[in-house]
Amino acid sequence: MPELPPIVEFRQVSKSFGEARAVDAVSFAVRPGEFFSLLGPSGCGKTTTLRLLAGFETPDDDGGEVRIDGEVVNRRRPYERRIGMVFQSYALFPHLSVERNVAFGLEEHRIPPTEIPGRVERAPGLVRLAPATYARRKPHQLSGGQRQRVALARALVLEPTILLLDEPLGALDLKLRKEMQLELKTLNRQLGMTFIYVTHDQEEALAMSDRIAVMSAARVAQLGTPAEIYENPRTEFVAQFIGEANLFGGVAGRAGGGAGGLRPILQADGRDLLVPDHPGLREGTEVRIAVRPEWLDLCAPGEVPPGENALPGTVGDVIYLGETMHVVVTLAAGARVRVALRNEGQLLNPLRWTRGDAVMVAWRPEDCQVLEPA
Repeated sequence: MPELPPIVEFRQVSKSFGEARAVDAVSFAVRPGEFFSLLGPSGCGKTTTLRLLAGFETPDDDGGEVRIDGEVVNRRRPYERRIGMVFQSYALFPHLSVERNVAFGLEEHRIPPTEIPGRVERAPGLVRLAPATYARRKPHQLSGGQRQRVALARALVLEPTILLLDEPLGALDLKLRKEMQLELKTLNRQLGMTFIYVTHDQEEALAMSDRIAVMSAARVAQLGTPAEIYENPRTEFVAQFIGEANLFGGVAGRAGGGAGGLRPILQADGRDLLVPDHPGLREGTEVRIAVRPEWLDLCAPGEVPPGENALPGTVGDVIYLGETMHVVVTLAAGARVRVALRNEGQLLNPLRWTRGDAVMVAWRPEDCQVLEPA
């Protein structure tokens, strides 16, 4: 089946505020029906990117093109774009009831009055908010989760082509936030609507997204599926921002210096690490490597499995995190690494390692992610 043309495209889009470049030559495409996230730290440009799509900001005069359904919309007003938006603050009218908040956009868009009651009654049902119970309540009579649902219903009632969500779960407690993540993903599948979601929470983006654009310093640092972003980070920024990563450095050795398509990386302390070889590696160049904590293991000295990378160290701390135990190891060279081990029940089957133990930190060469230069 041929791939559908993108519903949203950014082509080298830039936006400046005075001398500051908030979005710098950003390009990406979003597929119809996709759950697409813009992820990054505060100030990276993700919300400005969303506002450029919504029409609340316009690109610089020479700042590329924003396209919706193949048409350039740089100068189109927000109401001309068939887009719904849910804000972090929800932006509900405090003096209006739930049903009046939901109806407001329909009235502004001059939907025929005969259609409005039916649409207002249906929309809360999409977000599991019973109209009979909540229709007459004011926002101050609702919990945070209920207000968030009203904001969603108000956006969905307009039947937009694209729904934009600007950190809408930030004010919710952890348990409710996780519940709403699943509900938003289900709603995206159920409606077949394109969702474009802004967040600084990497776990949230990984849980919900079909694809993620990781932003840094006004640019897209990496674009891919959650698995691609997490398991194959391209840069040190992405490796550290998405989850946790242990970083190692060294100098690339000669191609073929390791068995089975592996290349040695010589560290400052004289020890070799083996990494998968690829054309980007050149003998004698500086290399940075990322390894996720859950890809590491701990062994007693002399018990390292054949063919694995291994570095000696001493257990400095053991951190209980429920599902996992993080063991902090100080390596012989002085660096500290985290090793994530499965918690098999500390009361009945306690962890083998305690503070002060001499250990080997070991991992398979194929679990090394060679990072691009910054």
